[in-house]
Parts: sequence; C-alpha cells; structure tokens
Amino acid sequence: MTLPPPVRPVAAVLALVARGEEMLLVRRANPPDQGLWGFPGGRIEPGETHLDAALRELHEETGIHADMPRLLTVLDFIEHGPDGALAHHFAMIAVLCRWRAGEAVAADDALEARWFDRLALAGLGPRASLKVGYLADLALALPGEIG
Repeated sequence: MTLPPPVRPVAAVLALVARGEEMLLVRRANPPDQGLWGFPGGRIEPGETHLDAALRELHEETGIHADMPRLLTVLDFIEHGPDGALAHHFAMIAVLCRWRAGEAVAADDALEARWFDRLALAGLGPRASLKVGYLADLALALPGEIG
C-alpha cells in the first residue's frame, strides 16, 4: 500500500515503555516501515492529546497498560521518493510511559510485539526503524523513572 504524499507534516506518537532494562517493540504490519521493529505508535486523532494518543496506541497495538506518559523528544522523519518528491513527513512525538500491566501481544497493525534488552536491540540493525536505538538509549538513561 502506498500512502499519498502529505499536504502537511503528520503528527504522530511513539510510546516508549521500559520494563527493567528491556524496551517494548513491535514489528510493523503497514507502511511506512512495514516489517521493521519499532516502538508502538501512530497518528494523533483529532481532539486527542499526544499523551493520550501514546497510551491508546500502546494498548491497541500490544495490550499493554501504562501510565504517567511524558514527552521525551520530537523527531522529524522526512522521506523523498526517487523523483525527489516528498513521500512522507511525520513529526514523531516520543512519549515515555510507565509499564503497569500486561504482556506484549501483537494486535491492531503490529505483526509481533516483544521486549528487547540492550544487546538484542543493538542486534536488530537494519531490521529496526530509524532512531530506535537512539530513543531506547534516551529512555533507558533515566533510571527509576519509567521501569
């Protein structure tokens, strides 16, 4: 499925959840990043805050319950097609969430969901979406705040 070029940047969220020294990732079923491992997330719905969107997307994609969402960072993902035309532009709002309950189960638009330690994360290489390692390092550098 090819997404039409955006008229403007799309605001979306990534839910970063740690459990101890492990981070929760999903393998995406749909473009962009179809088949790659990344953080649960998706577009913010009209009238929804970025914090509520992160908790909703997390639960929809994995069944995980979390709380205490807070902004970690914002990243732009801009991609151009072979002809140089804009293919997509997402303003991805990374939201740190505290795991409360549940085991990772792939649902909604996730093919798989599971917990990765730092070594397993580093071993994903090109099987992971851009910035997964960077965002995991940011989240895991905050001991006691999310895990």
